[in-house]
Amino acid sequence: MEPSTDISRLIEIMAALRDPKTGCPWDLEQNFETIRHYTIEEAYEVADAIEREDFEDLRDELGDLLLQPVYHAQLASEAGLFRFEDVVLAITEKLVRRHPHVFGDRAARHAGEAKQRWDGVKADEREAKARKRDQDPSVLDDVPRALPALARAHKLDKRAAEAGFDWPDVSSVLDKCREETDEVAEAIGKGNSDAVAEEIGDLLFAVTSLARHAGVDAEAALSDANAKFIRRFQHVEARCREDRVAIADAGMARLDGYWNEVRQSDGQAATGSKT
Repeated sequence: MEPSTDISRLIEIMAALRDPKTGCPWDLEQNFETIRHYTIEEAYEVADAIEREDFEDLRDELGDLLLQPVYHAQLASEAGLFRFEDVVLAITEKLVRRHPHVFGDRAARHAGEAKQRWDGVKADEREAKARKRDQDPSVLDDVPRALPALARAHKLDKRAAEAGFDWPDVSSVLDKCREETDEVAEAIGKGNSDAVAEEIGDLLFAVTSLARHAGVDAEAALSDANAKFIRRFQHVEARCREDRVAIADAGMARLDGYWNEVRQSDGQAATGSKT
């Protein structure tokens, strides 16, 4: 079995790995449930390569991600559900259907109008799926449950806003965040752990809405904050090593001092100061 640039070779390799007589023992034990987390993990690794601007790594990670639909399609084919070719047909049909301004006679004058057409077709698709399930359609129907909670909150909030259920302005959302913070404090004061969890959830959702109103991607903003925290904390660790003190024994006053060093440095870099 030789490598190839043809997608059909990848499909052949996957089928060989799943061959009951000569296949790989590990691959033969897998099913939809056991490999689904790999699918999510590979998507994150693609995103990580993009953030690092490592395009050689991106090429490899895209290959790993491409394997996932081939793997799922092989499992489906074995179960008589569908084949990889059906997956390709479904996405090509969807792309043509959702781009009438490209593949039809409904021209779009700008990107905003093109997105309106896309959203309109998606709404029709949601309604058709709801009818199949004999249910009333909802604008929230196809927001994936497997999304990270913050990204899912952003999508749910955005969908509701597009339907007309939204705060009038960013100051209103700020007021809501303050209200939710007060409710968290009240729940903590009462010592009710279930209420604390619920109120913190409400606060996080309100902050997600605040990010949307401010034109910020909440998931990306938190990812950047994570990276900043890692960099600053690693500075604290390095300073502890320089001063030959264990971080657990340094005390918060000293650790805060180290932390403020890197914060000050960040502030100077942001303003272009050299002092």
